[in-house]
Amino acid sequence: MLYAIISEDIADSLSRRKEARPAHLERLTDLQQQGRLILAGPHPAIDSDDPADAGFTGSLVVAEFNDLAQAQTWADADPYIEAGVYAKVIVKPFKKVLP
Repeated sequence: MLYAIISEDIADSLSRRKEARPAHLERLTDLQQQGRLILAGPHPAIDSDDPADAGFTGSLVVAEFNDLAQAQTWADADPYIEAGVYAKVIVKPFKKVLP
């Protein structure tokens, strides 16, 4: 089943994001190589593809896991959590309808 992992950043998270980004992307790449990643990306803090110093307010990952517990365990191990980037993470089932 698919799960949405919706993360909310702490204020001024950009420097922490930059530091932990390689490890964060490595985990997402692993999911992609397994064919389980549907989409992933950050929420820019401003209305721009490149928010520069404005940074980001959070992230969204939609991926396939066996169950909610597995999705939560994966989300809990995100390097952004260890780096203190995320203030809050919600994991919940997701049903893709379109496209």
